[in-house]
Amino acid sequence: MHRLLVADDHPLFREAISGVIAAGLEASEVLEAASLTEALRLAATHEALDLVLLDLGLPDADGLSGLARLREAAPELAVVIVSAEQQRATVLEALELGAVGYIPKSTPRETLIDALRQVLDGQVYLPPTIMRAPPAPAPSPAPLGESPLTGLTDKQREVLAHMVRGESNKMIAYRLAIAETTVKTHVSAILRKLRVSSRVQAILLASDWQRRD
Repeated sequence: MHRLLVADDHPLFREAISGVIAAGLEASEVLEAASLTEALRLAATHEALDLVLLDLGLPDADGLSGLARLREAAPELAVVIVSAEQQRATVLEALELGAVGYIPKSTPRETLIDALRQVLDGQVYLPPTIMRAPPAPAPSPAPLGESPLTGLTDKQREVLAHMVRGESNKMIAYRLAIAETTVKTHVSAILRKLRVSSRVQAILLASDWQRRD
């Protein structure tokens, strides 16, 4: 059974998305919070929480600051942003802060359920328009049909897999039982080998090739 938390200050939206989840995700339980404070309390008291659907317009949080506070309080908890805001910069900043997905509120019901299933399976979900957008220019791209991930070591692939799940360096270090400085070294090597300049670009690239596989 999956347990999800919907944090949104609009009762009608919470009721609507809870209904969609109940109908589309079998044996799921949905908790609701109208504020970041309430979401933090529920996250602290429910260890079996699988996913938080977080709105950017909560009354006691300013934009992505709510995501940052939630990630700081519960770094192991998966968080997806569900918002009417669809600016590319906002979406990518949310990923930088550790979100494992970004779902526009205009997303159709079936697409929403598919996105949630994808995230619950440990993948990152982004709006198709973001995924289709070209990444930042990178020199010498990999030959057509060749995965850019082939040059990574097994440990670097393992670290990258945790990055795709939205985990911080500290959490990755905990999961893999290695020093956080070692994780930082692996991340730097991953960015260099993938020829990207940011963590977000590496996640986007890895997610794209996961879908092709």
